[in-house]
Amino acid sequence: MAMYLPLQVIDNNSPSFPVQLTERLGRDTPVRLWAIGRLDLLSVPKTALFCSKTCPGHAILKAMDQAQKWRDEGRCIISGFHSPIEKECLNILLRGVQPIIICPARGLQGMRVPKEWRRGIDTGRILILSAFDPSQHRLTAALSDERNRLVAALADEIYFVHVTPQEGSRNLPNRFPDGESQRLDSGVHKPCGTIHKKANTLTDLL
Repeated sequence: MAMYLPLQVIDNNSPSFPVQLTERLGRDTPVRLWAIGRLDLLSVPKTALFCSKTCPGHAILKAMDQAQKWRDEGRCIISGFHSPIEKECLNILLRGVQPIIICPARGLQGMRVPKEWRRGIDTGRILILSAFDPSQHRLTAALSDERNRLVAALADEIYFVHVTPQEGSRNLPNRFPDGESQRLDSGVHKPCGTIHKKANTLTDLL
């Protein structure tokens, strides 16, 4: 079903615009955001979820357990929910009542909103958020990178299931020197500092 829900526009000079985006993204702060759902979900404590497209079995099991824990604890999770494991985590989270913020790497105009999401939007527990023009419908690596920066900048903490830079996650947080590690260890990391758009990674995020 095509999207019929009202699309909200939040300019970066609006009181509703998340202040942490300006603090962490600096001059790369989006000019505006587009949203479907309750904007006040942006003010609750949030954990960002990241996982690469491919993932070892032990990390998958750990991610499923963690998603159930978040669901039971009522933790708000923010993610693109695009990779297979992120989608599996979303399915688990949708069975709870806690807030979820979904950030597609595309514009929201005309996007198909699954009925499970619409139900969550209607009950006030799901927010769909994008920094991309409503007419931007084609998913690209560049848009995915920008989406990842947005998710990381909005989060109070970041949980990595498994991240492999060679799979296109080059703008995810990474403090390892070149060649020292091929992936980030799973677990929770606290964001701080500035997220630079032109850096090879989200420099100084951790």
